[in-house]
Amino acid sequence: MTTTVPAETAVRHSSPGTADGPRRRPGRIRRVGLPYLLLLPALLLELLVHLVPMVIGIAMSFKELTQFYIRDWTTAPWNGLDNYRMSVDFNAPVGEALLHSFLVTVAFTLLSVGLCWLIGTAAAIYMQDTFRGRGLLRALFLVPYALPVYTAVITWVFMFQHDNGLVNHVLHDQLGLTDKPSFWLIGDNSFVALLTVSVWKGWPFAFLIVMAGLQNIPKELYEAAALDGAGMWQQLRRITLPSLRPVNQVLVLVLFLWTFNDFNTPYVLFGKTAPEAADLISVHIYQAGFVTWNFGSGSAMSVLLLLFLLVVTGVYLVLTSRGRRTRHV
Repeated sequence: MTTTVPAETAVRHSSPGTADGPRRRPGRIRRVGLPYLLLLPALLLELLVHLVPMVIGIAMSFKELTQFYIRDWTTAPWNGLDNYRMSVDFNAPVGEALLHSFLVTVAFTLLSVGLCWLIGTAAAIYMQDTFRGRGLLRALFLVPYALPVYTAVITWVFMFQHDNGLVNHVLHDQLGLTDKPSFWLIGDNSFVALLTVSVWKGWPFAFLIVMAGLQNIPKELYEAAALDGAGMWQQLRRITLPSLRPVNQVLVLVLFLWTFNDFNTPYVLFGKTAPEAADLISVHIYQAGFVTWNFGSGSAMSVLLLLFLLVVTGVYLVLTSRGRRTRHV
C-alpha cells in the first residue's frame, strides 16, 4: 500500500524560502565571517601604524625634503633617484659614512647574535638538570629581558662612567686589569660597551626560546644514548642540536632582525651622536634625517635598509627550507 503526499505539502517542503538549507546559510556566513570581523580592528591599526607610514616614507625618499618643506612635505620638489645615488656613492662623504655604518652594524649584529645564542643555549641546557634553586635562577636569568630597555641601558650608562662607574672600579681598582680607567662611551671602547649591553639584554630571549624547545625532546633519546655509551658532548652533538634546528632557525632570524634594527640601545647609551666605532646604521639614518634635517636622504637610506633586510630574510628562508627538504629526502 502506497501513501501519497499532498501536493501543497510537497510544495511547502521544496520551497526555497522555507527549506532548511537556505535557512542555515546566514548562520554559516556569520560563523565564517566572524573571525575576519574580529581581526579587522587589528588589521586597520596595523595599516595605520606600519603600512601607511612606510608608503609615506618611500614617497619622501624621492623628494628633496628639507626643513624648508617640513610644514607641507608634499610641496617638496621631486628629486627622483638622486637621494639613492648619493647614499650608494661610496666615494662621496655621505655614501662612505653610510658604508662604514653598515659594516659596523654587520660586525655588531654577527657578534651579538652569536653570543646571545651561545650563552642562551648553554644556560638552557644547564637548566635542564634538576637542582635546588633552579626556579629562582631561571627567574633571575630573565630579568634583563623583562626590564624596560631605557631603564636597563641607563643603568649601564652609569656603570660605564669614567670616574665613578662600576666597570672601571672592578676592572681597574679591584682587579688591576687596566693601567688606568677606560673611557667606555667614547672611542674604540664604545663598540665593546654597546656589544656588552646588547648581549646582556638579548641572551635571556635566546635562553627562553631554547629552553622551550628542549622540552619537546623526548628523554628516552638521552637514556638510549647513555646506554649506548654516548657522553655529554656526543648527546649534545647528535641529539640536542639536531632536535633544536627548527627552533634555532627561527631564533637566529628574529635575533638578527632585532639586533640589526636596534635603535633604542645605542641612542640611550650614546645620545644623538654615536661614536664612530659604534655608529650603527639605525642611529646613522636618524642623524641623516632628523639631525641634519635632510628627510629625503634619511628616507632613502631607510628604504635601502628595508630592501637589504628583505633580501637577507628571503635568502635565509630559502636556504633553511631547502635544507629541511634535503634532510627529509
